[in-house]
Amino acid sequence: MKICIIPARGGSKRIPRKNIKQFYGKPMIAYSIDAALSSGCFDRVIVSTDDLEIADISRDFGAETPFIRPPLISDDHTGTTLVVSHAIEWLQRDGAIPEQVCCLYATAPFVSHADIAEGQKLLDKTGCDYVFSVTSYAFPIQRAIRISEGSRVEMFQPENISVRSQDLEEAYHDAGQFYWGKAAAWLAAKPIFSMESLPLVLPRHRVQDIDTREDWDRAEIMFKLLQEADLN
Repeated sequence: MKICIIPARGGSKRIPRKNIKQFYGKPMIAYSIDAALSSGCFDRVIVSTDDLEIADISRDFGAETPFIRPPLISDDHTGTTLVVSHAIEWLQRDGAIPEQVCCLYATAPFVSHADIAEGQKLLDKTGCDYVFSVTSYAFPIQRAIRISEGSRVEMFQPENISVRSQDLEEAYHDAGQFYWGKAAAWLAAKPIFSMESLPLVLPRHRVQDIDTREDWDRAEIMFKLLQEADLN
Protein backbone atom coordinates (compact mmCIF):
# COMPACT_ATOMS: atom_id res chain seq x y z
CA MET A 1 0.00 0.00 0.00
CA LYS A 2 1.26 3.47 -0.91
CA ILE A 3 0.10 6.39 1.20
CA CYS A 4 0.50 10.16 0.84
CA ILE A 5 0.65 12.12 4.09
CA ILE A 6 0.22 15.90 3.88
CA PRO A 7 1.11 17.59 7.19
CA ALA A 8 -0.94 20.75 7.72
CA ARG A 9 -1.10 22.15 11.21
CA GLY A 10 -3.23 25.18 11.93
CA GLY A 11 -0.81 27.28 13.96
CA SER A 12 1.45 28.84 11.33
CA LYS A 13 2.73 32.17 12.66
CA ARG A 14 4.82 33.95 10.00
CA ILE A 15 1.98 33.66 7.47
CA PRO A 16 -1.22 33.01 9.47
CA ARG A 17 -3.44 30.21 8.12
CA LYS A 18 -0.85 29.64 5.40
CA ASN A 19 -2.02 26.12 4.54
CA ILE A 20 -5.46 27.32 3.44
CA LYS A 21 -4.72 30.92 2.44
CA GLN A 22 -5.84 31.67 -1.12
CA PHE A 23 -2.98 31.28 -3.57
CA TYR A 24 -3.73 32.17 -7.19
CA GLY A 25 -7.41 31.34 -6.73
CA LYS A 26 -7.27 28.21 -4.54
CA PRO A 27 -6.36 27.33 -0.95
CA MET A 28 -2.63 26.59 -0.86
CA ILE A 29 -3.12 22.99 0.28
CA ALA A 30 -5.32 22.25 -2.75
CA TYR A 31 -2.27 22.22 -5.04
CA SER A 32 -0.60 19.46 -3.04
CA ILE A 33 -3.79 17.41 -2.85
CA ASP A 34 -4.37 17.78 -6.61
CA ALA A 35 -0.80 16.74 -7.41
CA ALA A 36 -1.02 13.69 -5.15
CA LEU A 37 -4.31 12.55 -6.65
CA SER A 38 -3.16 13.22 -10.22
CA SER A 39 0.08 11.25 -9.76
CA GLY A 40 -1.83 7.96 -9.64
CA CYS A 41 0.65 6.70 -7.07
CA PHE A 42 -1.45 6.46 -3.95
CA ASP A 43 -4.02 4.18 -2.45
CA ARG A 44 -4.91 6.96 -0.02
CA VAL A 45 -4.15 10.69 0.26
CA ILE A 46 -4.38 11.77 3.89
CA VAL A 47 -4.04 15.21 5.47
CA SER A 48 -2.65 15.16 9.00
CA THR A 49 -3.99 18.24 10.75
CA ASP A 50 -5.02 19.51 14.16
CA ASP A 51 -7.37 22.07 12.61
CA LEU A 52 -11.03 21.39 11.75
CA GLU A 53 -11.22 24.08 9.06
CA ILE A 54 -8.14 22.68 7.32
CA ALA A 55 -9.70 19.23 7.55
CA ASP A 56 -12.95 20.45 5.94
CA ILE A 57 -11.15 22.18 3.07
CA SER A 58 -8.90 19.17 2.52
CA ARG A 59 -11.91 16.89 2.15
CA ASP A 60 -13.49 19.35 -0.27
CA PHE A 61 -10.49 18.85 -2.57
CA GLY A 62 -10.50 15.06 -2.32
CA ALA A 63 -8.20 14.17 0.57
CA GLU A 64 -9.04 12.07 3.60
CA THR A 65 -8.82 13.32 7.19
CA PRO A 66 -9.44 10.11 9.16
CA PHE A 67 -7.94 11.49 12.37
CA ILE A 68 -7.21 14.80 14.05
CA ARG A 69 -3.55 15.17 14.96
CA PRO A 70 -2.96 15.40 18.73
CA PRO A 71 -1.82 18.78 20.14
CA LEU A 72 1.33 17.11 21.48
CA ILE A 73 2.69 16.77 17.92
CA SER A 74 1.18 19.94 16.45
CA ASP A 75 3.50 22.66 17.72
CA ASP A 76 6.38 24.60 16.17
CA HIS A 77 8.97 22.10 17.37
CA THR A 78 7.46 18.87 16.01
CA GLY A 79 9.48 17.45 13.14
CA THR A 80 8.15 15.94 9.95
CA THR A 81 9.32 12.42 10.78
CA LEU A 82 7.27 12.32 13.98
CA VAL A 83 4.13 13.51 12.15
CA VAL A 84 4.54 10.88 9.42
CA SER A 85 5.28 8.13 11.95
CA HIS A 86 2.13 9.05 13.89
CA ALA A 87 0.06 8.71 10.70
CA ILE A 88 1.63 5.35 9.83
CA GLU A 89 1.00 4.00 13.33
CA TRP A 90 -2.61 5.22 13.19
CA LEU A 91 -3.09 3.43 9.87
CA GLN A 92 -1.57 0.23 11.23
CA ARG A 93 -3.94 0.28 14.20
CA ASP A 94 -6.79 0.80 11.74
CA GLY A 95 -5.77 -2.31 9.80
CA ALA A 96 -3.84 -0.73 6.90
CA ILE A 97 -0.25 -1.77 6.20
CA PRO A 98 1.60 0.99 4.33
CA GLU A 99 4.79 -0.09 2.60
CA GLN A 100 5.75 3.23 1.03
CA VAL A 101 4.79 6.64 2.37
CA CYS A 102 5.26 10.01 0.70
CA CYS A 103 5.28 13.09 2.88
CA LEU A 104 4.06 15.95 0.70
CA TYR A 105 4.17 19.46 2.12
CA ALA A 106 0.95 21.48 2.11
CA THR A 107 2.73 24.65 0.96
CA ALA A 108 4.23 23.39 -2.30
CA PRO A 109 2.17 24.90 -5.14
CA PHE A 110 4.89 24.13 -7.69
CA VAL A 111 4.91 20.41 -6.97
CA SER A 112 4.36 18.27 -10.05
CA HIS A 113 2.42 15.01 -10.17
CA ALA A 114 5.04 13.76 -12.66
CA ASP A 115 7.85 14.44 -10.17
CA ILE A 116 5.96 12.60 -7.44
CA ALA A 117 5.58 9.59 -9.75
CA GLU A 118 9.25 9.76 -10.75
CA GLY A 119 10.24 9.76 -7.08
CA GLN A 120 8.22 6.64 -6.47
CA LYS A 121 9.86 4.89 -9.43
CA LEU A 122 13.30 5.71 -8.02
CA LEU A 123 12.34 4.33 -4.62
CA ASP A 124 11.16 1.09 -6.25
CA LYS A 125 14.16 0.79 -8.55
CA THR A 126 16.93 1.48 -6.05
CA GLY A 127 15.61 0.09 -2.77
CA CYS A 128 16.95 3.13 -0.89
CA ASP A 129 15.29 4.44 2.26
CA TYR A 130 14.13 7.77 0.85
CA VAL A 131 13.82 9.78 -2.36
CA PHE A 132 13.25 13.51 -2.04
CA SER A 133 13.24 16.61 -4.21
CA VAL A 134 16.26 18.93 -4.31
CA THR A 135 17.43 21.85 -6.39
CA SER A 136 20.76 23.56 -6.92
CA TYR A 137 21.88 26.78 -5.27
CA ALA A 138 21.89 29.71 -7.68
CA PHE A 139 25.17 31.04 -6.24
CA PRO A 140 28.26 29.08 -5.10
CA ILE A 141 27.89 28.40 -1.40
CA GLN A 142 31.68 28.48 -1.05
CA ARG A 143 31.48 32.24 -1.68
CA ALA A 144 28.92 32.87 1.05
CA ILE A 145 29.58 35.78 3.38
CA ARG A 146 28.48 36.70 6.86
CA ILE A 147 27.87 40.16 8.28
CA SER A 148 29.73 40.33 11.57
CA GLU A 149 29.50 42.71 14.49
CA GLY A 150 30.00 46.25 13.40
CA SER A 151 28.43 45.45 10.02
CA ARG A 152 31.71 44.11 8.66
CA VAL A 153 31.89 41.40 6.01
CA GLU A 154 33.78 38.12 6.17
CA MET A 155 33.70 34.95 4.08
CA PHE A 156 32.64 31.60 5.47
CA GLN A 157 35.36 29.96 3.33
CA PRO A 158 38.03 32.61 2.65
CA GLU A 159 40.26 29.94 1.10
CA ASN A 160 37.96 30.00 -1.94
CA ILE A 161 38.23 33.72 -2.65
CA SER A 162 40.42 33.16 -5.71
CA VAL A 163 38.84 29.95 -7.00
CA ARG A 164 36.88 30.38 -10.22
CA SER A 165 33.16 29.82 -9.69
CA GLN A 166 33.10 27.14 -12.42
CA ASP A 167 35.73 25.20 -10.47
CA LEU A 168 33.68 25.11 -7.28
CA GLU A 169 31.57 22.04 -6.52
CA GLU A 170 27.86 22.53 -7.18
CA ALA A 171 25.70 22.37 -4.07
CA TYR A 172 22.04 21.46 -3.63
CA HIS A 173 19.35 22.04 -1.05
CA ASP A 174 16.07 20.44 -0.06
CA ALA A 175 13.31 21.68 -2.39
CA GLY A 176 10.71 21.42 0.39
CA GLN A 177 8.16 19.52 -1.71
CA PHE A 178 8.01 15.76 -1.11
CA TYR A 179 9.82 12.91 0.60
CA TRP A 180 9.15 9.34 -0.50
CA GLY A 181 10.22 6.72 2.01
CA LYS A 182 9.79 3.16 3.10
CA ALA A 183 7.32 2.97 5.97
CA ALA A 184 9.95 1.09 7.99
CA ALA A 185 12.44 3.95 7.49
CA TRP A 186 9.93 6.54 8.72
CA LEU A 187 9.04 4.44 11.77
CA ALA A 188 12.71 3.90 12.62
CA ALA A 189 13.28 7.67 12.31
CA LYS A 190 16.11 7.10 9.87
CA PRO A 191 17.61 10.42 8.72
CA ILE A 192 16.51 11.67 5.33
CA PHE A 193 19.77 13.50 4.64
CA SER A 194 22.01 10.46 4.45
CA MET A 195 23.77 8.11 2.03
CA GLU A 196 20.66 5.93 2.09
CA SER A 197 18.64 8.61 0.25
CA LEU A 198 18.47 9.61 -3.39
CA PRO A 199 17.78 13.11 -4.74
CA LEU A 200 15.34 13.99 -7.49
CA VAL A 201 16.79 17.19 -8.94
CA LEU A 202 14.26 19.89 -9.90
CA PRO A 203 14.90 23.09 -11.88
CA ARG A 204 15.20 26.16 -9.68
CA HIS A 205 12.28 27.94 -11.33
CA ARG A 206 9.91 25.29 -9.92
CA VAL A 207 11.08 25.62 -6.34
CA GLN A 208 10.09 28.31 -3.86
CA ASP A 209 10.15 28.09 -0.09
CA ILE A 210 7.22 30.08 1.30
CA ASP A 211 7.87 31.33 4.82
CA THR A 212 7.49 35.12 4.56
CA ARG A 213 5.20 37.62 2.83
CA GLU A 214 8.03 38.31 0.36
CA ASP A 215 8.29 34.58 -0.40
CA TRP A 216 4.53 34.44 -0.98
CA ASP A 217 4.49 37.40 -3.37
CA ARG A 218 7.43 36.02 -5.34
CA ALA A 219 5.81 32.58 -5.52
CA GLU A 220 2.56 34.01 -6.92
CA ILE A 221 4.47 35.92 -9.60
CA MET A 222 6.45 32.81 -10.56
CA PHE A 223 3.31 30.67 -10.56
CA LYS A 224 1.45 33.14 -12.79
CA LEU A 225 4.32 33.19 -15.29
CA LEU A 226 4.51 29.39 -15.37
CA GLN A 227 0.74 29.14 -15.88
CA GLU A 228 0.87 31.61 -18.75
CA ALA A 229 3.81 29.75 -20.32
CA ASP A 230 1.82 26.50 -20.19
CA LEU A 231 -1.14 28.12 -21.92
CA ASN A 232 0.84 29.68 -24.78
